Amino acid sequence: MSAPTDQRTVAVLGTGIMGAAMARSLARAGHTVRAWNRSRDKAEPLTADGVHVADTPAGAVTGADTILTMLHDGPAALDVMTRAADGLRPGAAWMQSTTAGVEAITRLADFADRNRLVFFDAPVLGTRRPAEQGELLVLAAGPTAHRAAIAPVLDAVGTRTVWTGEDGAAGSATRLKLVANSWVLAATNAAGEVLALAEALGVDPDHFFDAIAGGGLDLPYLRMKADLVREDRLTPAQFAVDTAAKDARLIVEAGRAGGVRLDVAEASAARLARAAEQGHGDEDMAAAYYASFDAADDRQHRDRHHDRP
Repeated sequence: MSAPTDQRTVAVLGTGIMGAAMARSLARAGHTVRAWNRSRDKAEPLTADGVHVADTPAGAVTGADTILTMLHDGPAALDVMTRAADGLRPGAAWMQSTTAGVEAITRLADFADRNRLVFFDAPVLGTRRPAEQGELLVLAAGPTAHRAAIAPVLDAVGTRTVWTGEDGAAGSATRLKLVANSWVLAATNAAGEVLALAEALGVDPDHFFDAIAGGGLDLPYLRMKADLVREDRLTPAQFAVDTAAKDARLIVEAGRAGGVRLDVAEASAARLARAAEQGHGDEDMAAAYYASFDAADDRQHRDRHHDRP
């Protein structure tokens, strides 16, 4: 719990899976939280947690010490902040936590400079559950002289902050986030393919997990994502297919810009896009498992994995 002298007025723009959870963590820590979302009905439940839901982005940011953006992508963040411009206070801190990609960060930082905001490139690692518990890992870049001002906000939403640089506009935190997400998406898709191949070959998945138990190949994350599929617990999503597909595209684009081919990332992007087309966009990204099959067979494969002994 933040001390009274550390209380802030925080505007949270974007209350999807992550934004809503972060808003609740901030309110729980004693901060004054003002939230906005394109679909107001998705933000309304936050009122039960003491969060004020604003009608407009400008209304949400008026009087805020810190603005936290957790939107779909870079263009969405720029659009919403442009709409909020009339309510921005010069000198306020902007924690840009949307996974925006390398190119978009420069445009967002330019907007901050024009509006005299202190810009922090601050994406997070974690999904719904750690976000709800205030246990995210924050990757952040921004000026040392202003870090104390956002420290209470960082403490409310995360258990640790990894500082990657002084200049948020350089996007060092976003670059690290893309590297980390490349591993997360590869592991998630690998979990789905293990289950799909086991099914195709008539192998009991439990035999696979028994075979790797306790060794270097055994990953808690692999088991966690596989269980979401096998137990049909893909909703509510911890991290949705649609958002993961967007992140995968950003990773591929960043690799190309850097002169490297990312074959696994490209395959991950294709699988996630296919799962979204099959109607799994709002489900957990583990639902990329279903991209291994025809859309018409989804129910059959759900039942097969859900009916575990």
